[in-house]
Amino acid sequence: MNPILATRMEKLRARMAETGTDLVVIGPSSHMRYLADLSPHGDERPVLLMVSKDFAGFLMPALNVDSSRQHTDLPFFPWADADGPDAALAQLIDATGVSRISPSIVLDETMRADFALLVLDALPGAKRRFTADSVGYLRSRKDEAEYRLLKASHLLNDRAMAAGFAALKDGVTEAEVAEVIGNFYKENGATTQFISVCFGPNGAFPHHHTGATKLKQGDAVLIDIGGRIGGYPSDMTRVGYFGSKPEGFDDIHAILDRAVEAAIAASLPGAKAMDVDKAARDVIAQAGYGEYFLHRTGHGLGIDVHEAPYITGTSETVLDEGMVFSIEPGIYLQGRFGLRLEEIVIIRNGKAEIFSEMPRAAIAAG
Repeated sequence: MNPILATRMEKLRARMAETGTDLVVIGPSSHMRYLADLSPHGDERPVLLMVSKDFAGFLMPALNVDSSRQHTDLPFFPWADADGPDAALAQLIDATGVSRISPSIVLDETMRADFALLVLDALPGAKRRFTADSVGYLRSRKDEAEYRLLKASHLLNDRAMAAGFAALKDGVTEAEVAEVIGNFYKENGATTQFISVCFGPNGAFPHHHTGATKLKQGDAVLIDIGGRIGGYPSDMTRVGYFGSKPEGFDDIHAILDRAVEAAIAASLPGAKAMDVDKAARDVIAQAGYGEYFLHRTGHGLGIDVHEAPYITGTSETVLDEGMVFSIEPGIYLQGRFGLRLEEIVIIRNGKAEIFSEMPRAAIAAG
């Protein structure tokens, strides 16, 4: 097994021992990619990875065995369409060595409901929970290899963002700027994760869908983008303006920059996620714009663009070394403009380190 994957499996078993977990059951998801570097074809045919204290193996449709074997040396328990998965699943459960009487199991919360029910029907006395204190716990603490991949992805994203702002010209549409950014990703070996280009009042919609709006003099511009390279995504938001700044732009930008800095300063090992949210929110509220900050301060980022930890006003999650998350306060003024500044940080060597190297200063175009 790949040394990184072997280490992850070893850490998972240590967490299982700490949490009294007999069996972890993972569907075809990002959890499976994290543990086994395998992304089997996802359809209605059950695919499961089961991990016990001394065994790991796959329930695998027979027609996927040969292609999947290229990516893992873990044993397969194949099943054919003509037979169904029940017998192979029973053999896999027996191989794990897990008792069928009240085992403590972890289910992948992202797997299909019918996959999960298949497992629960086979282990009717199981005490089940989801992955937060096992696979999720490990995934929220990035290792050095993940750090390097995330850093490379964000440095590329800096260049993609610069390409987007360089494409601004009178009459260009949001969609045309998005196309420039998408082409940049493709030309540099990355895939597009998401692109949101917002001109003028459209920036006041936190989840604006990039469209046919044309850029004009005096528009604020908000661009939120992410690409994926090396299996890991990036995420960043920057703002600017075309020609002249709309009234109030500088004040809102300065408030948001202070909010980002306050949240970064609060992002320390041992702090709670809610403390980071409060640090950003207090700056905005004290400036009189609290009601215009419409969402949480951030989300975790790793294999998935949104994963634990979530930086909300109610999250009791204790921050730890290796945690990666966004800090993205925004102020949204309907009918005028909306601004958001977003950094992805990692808690490293006792403090928050920003992945991007692109300044948060407003970008002038036109």
